[in-house]
Amino acid sequence: MNLQGQPAYVGRHCGSNRYEITKEVVAFYEDALDDRNALHAESAPPLLHHSECYQFVGEWYLQNLFGNLHGQQDWELFAPIRVGSTVVTRSTIIDRYHKRGRDWVVNETDLCDAEDGRLLVRGRTYQSFLPPKPKQGEGGFVVDEKTAGAKEKKAPHPPFPTATGADLATVTKTIDERRCWMFSGPGRNYHTDVEQARKLGFPNIVVQGMMSTCFVSQVMQDQFGMGWLRGGKMSVKLTNVLWVNETVSAHAKVRDEAPEGAATRVHCDVWVEKTDGTRVILGTASALREPVHLSEEA
Repeated sequence: MNLQGQPAYVGRHCGSNRYEITKEVVAFYEDALDDRNALHAESAPPLLHHSECYQFVGEWYLQNLFGNLHGQQDWELFAPIRVGSTVVTRSTIIDRYHKRGRDWVVNETDLCDAEDGRLLVRGRTYQSFLPPKPKQGEGGFVVDEKTAGAKEKKAPHPPFPTATGADLATVTKTIDERRCWMFSGPGRNYHTDVEQARKLGFPNIVVQGMMSTCFVSQVMQDQFGMGWLRGGKMSVKLTNVLWVNETVSAHAKVRDEAPEGAATRVHCDVWVEKTDGTRVILGTASALREPVHLSEEA
């Protein structure tokens, strides 16, 4: 049962919103993520509405919030989000399953141009929930710095990355409380407030997993430009908790290239890691190599 007391079933429409893509909205994102790109004058950052799925948590989250975690995130980019345009969103439950002691719900959220209806961005969010237990949350944490660190002792299998190509330019960020608030606020929640984090089984502010996917997007856009905005794909697992005031670097390494119509798709291994080498994201991303001979209508 979800927060509203209704079944979180596959196919459920969770809601929709309408947004104006203003220069001010883009500037706020640039400030929050420290992600500035010349393309943003006309094309908004592709993950501008990174957390739209969470506008409808009452429709797709399960009832027990204690220890819930964002486990995987997929992004597909189809066309630039035009600055000055209006967009509409739609949120749908597309999967539910039980795996390794957790209940999983998958939410798909589309961002479409309000004028012509074209699909611009699609995100799939995999959220896991612990089954309810008696006296859950009375003392102790579901995960803390010690247990999260122990998890990293196990090397990825197979070793990651497997890519052997060129390294893309890395971006490095320190996630302070101001950045958490700008990204996950303005309300008090476990991504912005330590008291709220402790209520859900965490000793400190948990940096929202979407933020690290935005860092990967920045790496890919810096390298591929419109080839990322018009054909980017990302699928990443969130492998460890990122805490407030930690520093991370986002990396990408070319794995291979393949023809795609008149363009070439470049496949990369991507990851985000802390200064001690702990990886919080592992996965893949790809983009079209410029020049991309595609019109806005293609």
